[in-house]
Amino acid sequence: METYISLISDVGFPVVVTFYLLHRIEAKLDGIIESIQRLPQQLHEQLRRAE
Repeated sequence: METYISLISDVGFPVVVTFYLLHRIEAKLDGIIESIQRLPQQLHEQLRRAE
């Protein structure tokens, strides 16, 4: 907590909030990227089952 207060006083509140939100969103984006990368394989498997 003390680190956040130090950062706020050094760089400003908007910058700290931006970095916090980017850090939180990063994990969600990683999950989305993995899903998109698996999508072609899943589509291929679905098409094979439909035949």
